[in-house]
This record gives sequence, C-alpha cells and structure tokens, in this order.
Amino acid sequence: MSESTLAKKMEVSKEQSTIQQNMKRVILGLQHLIAMFGATILVPMITGFDPSVALIAAGSGTLLFHLVTKGKVPVFLGSSFAFIPVILYVASTYGDLAYAQGGLMVAGGIYVILSLLIKKIGIGRIRKYLPAQVVGPMIIVIGLSLIPVAIDMASAGLSLAALTLGTALVVTKFGKGFSKQLSILIAVATGYIVALAWGAVDTAVITEASLLQMPNFRAPKFDIGAILIIAPVVLAVFMEHIGDITTNGEVVGKNFIKDPGLNRTLLGDGIATLFASMIGGPANTTYGENTGVLAITKNYDPAVLRIAAVFAIILGFVAKVGGVLTSIPVAVMGGISLMLFSMIALVGVKTLKKNKDVAFQKKNLVVIASILLLGLGTSYLETYTGIVIGIPVTEGVQITGLSLAAILGVALNAVLNRGEAPTANSATE
Repeated sequence: MSESTLAKKMEVSKEQSTIQQNMKRVILGLQHLIAMFGATILVPMITGFDPSVALIAAGSGTLLFHLVTKGKVPVFLGSSFAFIPVILYVASTYGDLAYAQGGLMVAGGIYVILSLLIKKIGIGRIRKYLPAQVVGPMIIVIGLSLIPVAIDMASAGLSLAALTLGTALVVTKFGKGFSKQLSILIAVATGYIVALAWGAVDTAVITEASLLQMPNFRAPKFDIGAILIIAPVVLAVFMEHIGDITTNGEVVGKNFIKDPGLNRTLLGDGIATLFASMIGGPANTTYGENTGVLAITKNYDPAVLRIAAVFAIILGFVAKVGGVLTSIPVAVMGGISLMLFSMIALVGVKTLKKNKDVAFQKKNLVVIASILLLGLGTSYLETYTGIVIGIPVTEGVQITGLSLAAILGVALNAVLNRGEAPTANSATE
C-alpha cells in the first residue's frame, strides 16, 4: 500500500470519526434540550410571557454565558422560578407585563454589579450578609408563596391535575437513569394525552398556527415601584447561583468558582437576564436539570450545551410548538406546578439542614421566623383577603411578600450577627 493511499484512508477515517463525534454531540444536545424544556416553558406559561420568546432567551442566554465564561462551564440557562411571585404581582398591579421586564432588567444589572464587586473584594465579604439562615427561608418563601397559584390552576380540573402530579411523583420515585430527568415532560405529556382523550384540549390553536412565526418580542417599561418589588429577589438567587455552579463543578471534577471564577459565572447570568428582559422573556438562571444530565451521561463537553442552546433558539421560531404549548390545559400545568413549587421550598429546607449548627442558633431562629412570617404572612394575606401589608414605594405600590422579607431579613441578620461570616459550608449550598 502506497503512502498516499494510506494517508487518504487515515484522512477518511479521521473525517468519519469527526462526523460520529459531532452526531453524538447533537444527540446529547437534544437530550439536554428535553431536560430543560418543561421547566423553561412552564415559567412563561404561569407568568404570561411568550414561551417562544423564553426559549429564544434561554438559548441566547446560554450562548452569552459560555462566551463570558470562556466556554469552560457546561451549563444551560433556563427560565428562573425565583421571580414568579413578584412578576405576577407587578403584572396584576400595573396591568402590563412590560413593567416586570423593566424590573428584571434592573435585576440583571444588579447581577453585573455584584460580579464586579466579587472580583474586586472577594466572595467572602458579600457572602457574610447572605448566610443559610437568610437564604434558606427566602427560598422556602419562594416555593410556598406559589402554592396558592398552583392550587388555583389545578382547581380547573382536579382529576387531570391529580393524574399529572401522580405521574410526576411515580416517575421521580421509581424511574431509572435518564427517565428521572424527564419526569416533568412525561407527566405533562401524560396529562395532555388524557386531556385529548377527554376532549379537554383546544386543538384549534394548533391547527391555526403557522409552521414558522415571529415570536412576540416586546420592549420593557420602567417604574421605580416595580423595580423595588422585583430587584430584592436577587438576594435569594445569588446564593442559589453559587450552589448551582459549585454542584456543576463537583459533577465535572473542576472548581468553576476559581476558574473561570464566580465573578464571570455571575456576570454571565446577569447578561443573560438583561438580554431576556430586553426581548420580552423571563429571567434566566443555571439549571440543575442539565447538571443532572451531565452526571448521568458522564459527558462534560460544554459544546454539547451550546448545541442544546441553538436548538432552543430554533424551536422558538416554530409556531406550531407555541400552539401545542398554549393548548396544554391549565389543570395539567397546575398539577405539575404543585410538585415544582414544593420542590423549591424543599431546597430551602435542605439549605437550613446542611447548616443547622449555625442556622438553628437562637438568634438565627429569630431571623428565620421573621422571614417566613413576613414573606408568607403578607403573601397569603393578600392572596386570600386582598389586604396588602408592606412598605409604600409609589402611589398604589408597596414592597411586600418575598421582597419585604428579603430586605428586612438581611438587615435583621446583620444586626444580630454583627457582620459575622457564615460557615464555609454555607458558601457552597
């Protein structure tokens, strides 16, 4: 065999290997897309944002994040659940979701500022104001304050809601391997199929939708009251971000807090949220669902996540998909929401449990109780009685619920602990 023939065969073999590797990346990318899909489109469906815009914002935000973090961190950014209560409140108060966009845009700007502060002064000084006794109950408030919303949605069809919830719980409990990551999608699909059989699905929105369509992009509007209601939620998601990046690093076997650095990962989150709010989407955040996929596949190639991001952007322009999402019965979404919102609250409980030696000290129990009472008390009082208790910021607008609890909780903790730094463990939860 001549040298030229051998060289050609080696070149062909190399090309085939490259094609196979790229095909594998595409399949893994689709898998990541499926993992994030259910939760990412659920947020806009609950809050009123366009699901197609949310998909485009998630995909674009992920690509921006990878650009900022030098392509080193294998994460996907999807719609954040943390802002749902304040988005709903602002939308109902102002009658225009664009004002919630304005608040989210400012929140994204705060992310950027925090990233610059961390780079300059280090995470230790920032973290001491957000220990477990502050962050834990704030996350609990986020989850439990949404339960009434889920119950209201489920009441539209209790049988469908119970079926959807039960399916999700069964798959989560008994599912093996990747099926556990698909529990949300499987549950919603099951509820949807049963609803179709019962004639409870409006299929007209699917048949009338064109194949391709420009999503409902829209610009944000700004009001100081809406901004002050939404911006404090950043306090809750800041430590959540640290936990997500730390967990991702533990799965991959790298310290992403150090390289590319927490300042870069937080900056990526901030820029992604800024972009999302500019085009009419919800805030973005790192997704634990995709970290779970990494742990299962053992494939940590960041390029795979970028492929998933491109798929999400493409999917956002397919109008038929938007029609299918719109046709999902409210009761089905209510059933899955009960599980998701409860899981959010459990994250807060776990945060406190992992730091129980410090969090459950007497003085810190006061902080925990104050945040829970203020956050849940004002939220439930408003939901069930219409009475609003909070700090007035503009005419007809008050800081209440989670935002009020976050501000006063941080202040109370700072007074009781006099700026003492939390334990090392709480920095990574």
